Amino acid sequence: MSLNVMPKKSSGHGHDTPYLRLQKNNCFACGKENPQGMHLKFTYDEERDSFVCRFRLGKRYTGPPGHAHGGIIATILDEAMGKVNKLRHVIALTSQITVDYLKPVPLNQPLRVESREVRVRGRRHINMAEILNSKDEVLARSRGLFIAIDPQKMFAKFVER
Repeated sequence: MSLNVMPKKSSGHGHDTPYLRLQKNNCFACGKENPQGMHLKFTYDEERDSFVCRFRLGKRYTGPPGHAHGGIIATILDEAMGKVNKLRHVIALTSQITVDYLKPVPLNQPLRVESREVRVRGRRHINMAEILNSKDEVLARSRGLFIAIDPQKMFAKFVER
């Protein structure tokens, strides 16, 4: 007998995702309060059933000359895939990601990352993301496994009182 305790996928933007009030959002990828962070801003595209972020990478993210460092590419893809969990109103942490680096990701060019759900089984959420250039060419692609957690238990010592 299998009980599916995961909420059904919503058509909303994830605004009723359980949330813990942390001191500040210092996330390197999306945190508004991190002055050295990337400040990525995602929106939900209902038509495409995906999260989208448009961005440009400056020279501080250099890897090979004129192109982004592979770790930065992985960070962007991880962040994008993590946003997808909002659709199920859960907090889920990255357990594994794989990245296919298909073409070099250029600096100082308009880029976008798109992410969507692949499958959910219990606490296991599998998502995917792609970084595309302005010609809609896929530059990098990822697949990730995220495990839903209880944020009250895991992050209790970091919560404002």
